[in-house]
Amino acid sequence: MVRVTLIGCGGVGQAFLELLRDRGPNLVAQHGLDVAVVAVSDPVRGAAARARGLDVAALLAALKTPQGLRAYPDQDGLGRGWDSLDTIAGADADVMVEATPTTPSGEPATTHCRMALERGQHVVTSNKGPLVHAYDELFHMAAARGVRLGVEGTVMSGTPALRLARETLAGDTVRSVRGILNGTTNFMLSRMEDGASYAGALAEAQAAGYAEADPRGDVEGFDAAYKLVILARHVLGRPLSVEGVERTGITGVGNAELADARARGRHWRLVAALDAREGPLRATVQPELLAADDPLAAVPGVMNAITYQTDLLGHVTLMGPGAGRRETGYALLRDLLDVVRGSHGRATEGGER
Repeated sequence: MVRVTLIGCGGVGQAFLELLRDRGPNLVAQHGLDVAVVAVSDPVRGAAARARGLDVAALLAALKTPQGLRAYPDQDGLGRGWDSLDTIAGADADVMVEATPTTPSGEPATTHCRMALERGQHVVTSNKGPLVHAYDELFHMAAARGVRLGVEGTVMSGTPALRLARETLAGDTVRSVRGILNGTTNFMLSRMEDGASYAGALAEAQAAGYAEADPRGDVEGFDAAYKLVILARHVLGRPLSVEGVERTGITGVGNAELADARARGRHWRLVAALDAREGPLRATVQPELLAADDPLAAVPGVMNAITYQTDLLGHVTLMGPGAGRRETGYALLRDLLDVVRGSHGRATEGGER
């Protein structure tokens, strides 16, 4: 039995719980993963804790109500009202799953991860902030305490971009990385190619849940820059700060440019790239005009793609969902499986390649 604490019960946290509810018997039968959720905490939706385990279906039902976790039914041994730090400290958990939203400061997620690791708990997170601000510290803490830090969901949601580079391509050397790492901007540029205005494409993205009410993190390239920082450290073993990324968003790309490019069989896309082939690492996020035969040009809608240039295989491209509550919830579940099976390999380890 694996005892899990969940911090953050928004869309991703709830998707993770749904997967535990729906896949539970198969997870036990096929993978030996028997999970007891012993505590959950969310700053808006409340908290619940029970040493003998909480009913996941009842948690999900409560989270759908206006009362949130305050609507979870009373049970023997049930605790309520803890904040996130109380929950991490008070729950006797093996794994802390961190599913709060990414913030520019990396908080409170970095504190959550640090506290859980200090207590000897494995950590699984989809939050980019802790890795952007404290990558080395957190991985060193995990190694010192003999626990694991699972981070697959931080770059391309459930699509295994980090595992591809560090497990499947083990023994080869990645020299450069190039990708479409933000689904919101890819959706908007695709819609603008079809004739939608910038404002119209943004409104569509917000209505579909792809873009936040404040879309600057996406359209100004910050989200893609965060992911480059993680890729630089996790895949290339090279330090990089957000300030070290040359960043230009999509706000300057107009319909006329998009229409002209499309008429010539080309496409504008927001491309994030790392180049470590010679000299200092160069990191860029910028709109690029792509030829029709560029594998990134064919990436549709909210999909993501990444190309690794390697010594032995040349260019290897992976395409898949880069966002979405269920897809990111799956990334958390996949990392949890690795923690339990002890076969995570290099995909969840820090350090140099």
